[in-house]
Amino acid sequence: MWTHYPELLQRPVPRYTSYPTAADFDDSVGPDALTRALLQIGKGTALSLYVHIPFCDEICWYCGCNTARAGKQSRLAAYLDALYREIEMLSGLLDGRGRVRRISFGGGSPNALDPLDFVRLLGDLTVAFGAEEPLISLEIDPRRLTPGWLRVIELARVTNASLGVQTFDPVVQQAIGRVQPLDVVATLTRRLRSAGVQSLNFDLMYGLPGQDLTSLVDTLTHAAEMKPDRIALFGYAHVPNVIVRQRRIDAAALPDEAERFMMANVGHDYLITQSYRPVGFDHFALPHDPMATAARTHRLHRNFQGFTDDDTEHLIGLGASAISQLPGLYAQNAKNIGAYRKAIASGRLPVERGVWRDAESRACGALILDILCHGEAALPARLSARQKEQLDRFAQRGLISTSMGVLRLKPAASPYARTIAAIFDPRLDAHQKRFSAPV
Repeated sequence: MWTHYPELLQRPVPRYTSYPTAADFDDSVGPDALTRALLQIGKGTALSLYVHIPFCDEICWYCGCNTARAGKQSRLAAYLDALYREIEMLSGLLDGRGRVRRISFGGGSPNALDPLDFVRLLGDLTVAFGAEEPLISLEIDPRRLTPGWLRVIELARVTNASLGVQTFDPVVQQAIGRVQPLDVVATLTRRLRSAGVQSLNFDLMYGLPGQDLTSLVDTLTHAAEMKPDRIALFGYAHVPNVIVRQRRIDAAALPDEAERFMMANVGHDYLITQSYRPVGFDHFALPHDPMATAARTHRLHRNFQGFTDDDTEHLIGLGASAISQLPGLYAQNAKNIGAYRKAIASGRLPVERGVWRDAESRACGALILDILCHGEAALPARLSARQKEQLDRFAQRGLISTSMGVLRLKPAASPYARTIAAIFDPRLDAHQKRFSAPV
């Protein structure tokens, strides 16, 4: 059991899927910056592609993703036309340089598309970028996966899939605007296995309205019975001042911090009893899965999709709000679908904002990544008095050690990992109100 030290969890902190975080993005990074970065990519450089499909058939109230209701088919068609043009522009800039190893589709819900549209999109990507047998990952809304989609998943050799499950409790499902019966997920899990999916992930959440320990354990039990290869157990971040759709959620029904902490603890301990290995602070994987192997061999990484075994430094984002992650910068496309399409129609890359990654920020990001991915990091040569004081608060409670210039997190420090990493974030104070509780 973890020990709850509420005084150590008062500071809102980022999830650190990047450093600098998206809170630091501004319009100093635009189309020209991404163009220059792409032209610097050398022949044979390992590349990953992320394609954002910002549409869902229904909008869930808790969701912080950039997505909108799919609506008329013409809306999807117009978006895909812009996406094809962006593919043409980016692949033209690369001109055959780079080697695409992975293609990931996220959203929103990629399966809001017609399955034949997805086939065309995947084909266009593989031809334009010269991708040879890339690993294909797909986020899926279980409520909307048709037999046609299953056939496409099999023919396209999709090996990694992630299901947005969140909870199996019908009452909690109603409270978050996402109703999907248990048997729908169970049936789909079996069919995805038959279609060739080798690494299946369930996204689950704790801290939801009306949720308690009994409800959470019941969800975890059902999930473990289906044996997904990976489970991501996220704490729900209630920030209705930032995400307007969350205002439909009854804040009075949310568990308090102590209850959230206990949920995270019980979830962690339960999944370990079911043979899952902890990966970072909120992911779990069965021993055979590449994610567990990456964690065990210190090859775990973190990007805008969370913890990953993808080690490339060159991730190119396509679609509205997608972020390209390159050694010298992060560059984000326009979030608004209309603005994204307008940029493409004018013949320019739709980059709207981003941040430069200078040597100092890259070093800081590497330190934070080491803490979150590996539980240890070499301490900077010089620590400020404030940093020493903050580290001492964790050391006094037996959560960390700092001997021989190396910071090491003890197993009981898992729920405090983001807070510990934040000690080394000099940018945090300027944006603190934009972040959520650490657990």
